[in-house]
Amino acid sequence: MGRGDLSDEEWVLLEPHLPKNVGRGGRWKNHRTVINGIFFRLRTGIPWRDLPERFGSWKTVHDRHRRWSADGTWGKILRSVQTKADAAGRIDWSMAGVDSTVCRAHQHAAGALRHAPRVPGSCTWPSWHRTDEALGRSRGGLTTKIHLVSEGGLRPLAVLITPGQWGDAPHMIPVLELITVPRPGGGHPRTRPDHLAADRAYSSRRNRRYLRRRQIGHTIAEPENQRANRRRRGRAGGRPTGFDPARYVRRNEVERTINKLKANRAVATRFDKRAFVFHGTVTAAAIRLWLSG
Repeated sequence: MGRGDLSDEEWVLLEPHLPKNVGRGGRWKNHRTVINGIFFRLRTGIPWRDLPERFGSWKTVHDRHRRWSADGTWGKILRSVQTKADAAGRIDWSMAGVDSTVCRAHQHAAGALRHAPRVPGSCTWPSWHRTDEALGRSRGGLTTKIHLVSEGGLRPLAVLITPGQWGDAPHMIPVLELITVPRPGGGHPRTRPDHLAADRAYSSRRNRRYLRRRQIGHTIAEPENQRANRRRRGRAGGRPTGFDPARYVRRNEVERTINKLKANRAVATRFDKRAFVFHGTVTAAAIRLWLSG
């Protein structure tokens, strides 16, 4: 077993959730070798063509990652791993955090063709395909932003990618609505934490109304200009927002989760041209955190 490869314990957790052999030829027979190659590239950020020979053909590793990113397989594996963790009581639903991080896009990430990729073996497009390829231009160049919700155990519950210059507050609701952890015994999946912590970038009436409607307790810092505007309006400004400093301390958990994700060089710097492939890269990094946690 090479450095960074799946351990036997991690493989036992992951193997039941992988796609089974389909069609002729047994093309999925070397799952573990190929996934180790995907994780090696994820950790090191090297070009696909430079993968060590012990992982087999670089094209096989690249094509499987691209296919699983396009047809949603990585997302299904993530939900399956989360479901097993939830059944074992290893998800801390008492507190979740929402935050975002900007990733610099490598020059090789630009220049994708102006048409949506077709899912292999299907006549439809990936539902998460972005026509803007989640690339935004800033003073520093091309960037991509990762929005995520993490649970108290420092593992992502949901991820969303957008262009780097897009704001945080408008994407709190979309990323929260991506939380879906099925229950093994049936019934509705778990879709909300008990409490949410976020910094002042997420403070807005729309976000607070949404959280109250879903009965999610929240501790969100309020910017000074919003407090001053409420005071200026007097009684029409409404009541002050509640804020619990003791709960807010736990907001560092989502920041530590981001640090763990960006320890993977292919996440810290975006090398993938397609947004759906980079989304698959971030999802694969999240899966690795769930396996090692």
